[in-house]
Amino acid sequence: MSQNRFQDLEVLARMPAGDAKGTPLLFVHGAFTGAWCWEEHFLPFFADAGYASYAVSLSGHGGSRGRERLDHISIADYVADVAEVAARLPVPPVLIGHSMGGFVVQKYLESHPAAGAVLMCSVPPQGLMSAAMGVMFSRPGLFQALNNMMQGGVVALDSLRDALFAQPVAVDDLTRFYRASQPESHRAIWDMSLFDLPKPARMKDVPFLVLGAEHDHLMPASTAEMTARSYGVEAEIFPGLGHGLMLERDWRKVAQRILDWLPEVAQ
Repeated sequence: MSQNRFQDLEVLARMPAGDAKGTPLLFVHGAFTGAWCWEEHFLPFFADAGYASYAVSLSGHGGSRGRERLDHISIADYVADVAEVAARLPVPPVLIGHSMGGFVVQKYLESHPAAGAVLMCSVPPQGLMSAAMGVMFSRPGLFQALNNMMQGGVVALDSLRDALFAQPVAVDDLTRFYRASQPESHRAIWDMSLFDLPKPARMKDVPFLVLGAEHDHLMPASTAEMTARSYGVEAEIFPGLGHGLMLERDWRKVAQRILDWLPEVAQ
């Protein structure tokens, strides 16, 4: 793995051992996390498959700029981060966004080209509100834990497990993920709820792959289906998996599905 600086943005990169395929991949993380979540499995997997693979830590996350002003960072700022990294790549990448990252990808596509887009357990273009209300009523303890994390408070490991995983996860791994987690921007949450929703009509003809998880408590399968309908595709729901598709024990099933799809859009 190499770590690059893109104007004070943390970018993790994995390169193939031989010649890379023509289209790079750019991974965009969700709320409360950073580029590290892709390095666990996805970056090495796709590099081994021949793709130059990059993951950006959005402003205020990971080792990127702006930690001191996180609460004032907007979705538009996150879009600008993605644009900044994409502009350094030789050709427009395939964008792969998870949860909030999927929302950022949708906003990016309103004004920037891409070879394709994968939305994993993404916030839908209709916004965060319906999913948030669903969590509040169906899993109030998890809703409270997420609010605590927003404020930088202590969250029980069981809450993190409930939020991300449907499959078994080692306590050591769960502890490591928790230590790498962080608060999220209140402004970005409001943007996703109401103030800066995606406008699919502004997007060019970008091929979409929309993926969801059967046991996702944060962005349920119905949310993935809503997203897919907005872009005229069918959602693909992974049975037995939770929200953290890239970290679940069966992450390889998700990665393989993306890999099988990439030749349709990438060179």
